[in-house]
Amino acid sequence: MEYYKLNNGIRMPMAGIGVFMMSPAEAEAAVESALKSGVRLIDTANGYMNESGTGRGIKKSGVAREDIFLVTKLWPTVYEKETAIEETLARLGTDYIDLLFLHQPTDNWRAGYRAIEKAYKEGKVKAIGLSNFPDELLKEAIDTMEIRPQVVQVEAHPYFPQTELKKILAETGMALMAWYPLGHGDKALIQQPVFSELAARYGKSNAQIILRWHIQNGNIVIPGSKNPAHIRDNFDIFDFALSDEDMAAIAKVDKGMRYYTATPEAIAAYARMELQPDL
Repeated sequence: MEYYKLNNGIRMPMAGIGVFMMSPAEAEAAVESALKSGVRLIDTANGYMNESGTGRGIKKSGVAREDIFLVTKLWPTVYEKETAIEETLARLGTDYIDLLFLHQPTDNWRAGYRAIEKAYKEGKVKAIGLSNFPDELLKEAIDTMEIRPQVVQVEAHPYFPQTELKKILAETGMALMAWYPLGHGDKALIQQPVFSELAARYGKSNAQIILRWHIQNGNIVIPGSKNPAHIRDNFDIFDFALSDEDMAAIAKVDKGMRYYTATPEAIAAYARMELQPDL
């Protein structure tokens, strides 16, 4: 494993597993399998409605809590709820969260951020993040909030490497955590000739080449999988390194193309979406 030193001095593993789109039972099994395979970074969210399953997977793994970097996210409808963070801790079965994000940039995000700052000071949260925030709101948080965020989570992959955002992060010591690191599983991306050529050269899969590109680009990755073999393969990326020439060749794949763009209507809908019970 390789680590990113956050701007508050905490070390964060650069590869983990995400449980987006998993049921609580699926998240439980995937987390248990991942932790038993040596993975130590787990990413969930209120909005995934599987935090309880994630917590059960952590317990069943037998891995000590202090050896796990646990990430979750507050959903907009609870940004202003006084008990939101306590309820999140209870679902996860833990007394602290290593990294807590605001999940979406709804109008009430500032209240949510202040709530996380309070939990940070109390030791219930070890690092603060912003997920899906546009550059202008990220800059506002950096400039106006008492505690500067440590991590931003955004869509990032070779088709959309977040070049402009990386310039902002370089000035602040913030880390980039990539979702859709494999381009939402797009075969057109994964099967680009450059990845096939490098996979053959290094004895790896195309997906492993892309994940290694992320690591060398300074991105933290959280590919999701329910398959134990795929989970292990996603972390078999630390026994080789791409050359500068390889990285330059991959840079040419950049199309400036996202798979997801949040519309004002979508953001407004997030602010109204109530969470279902997490069983």
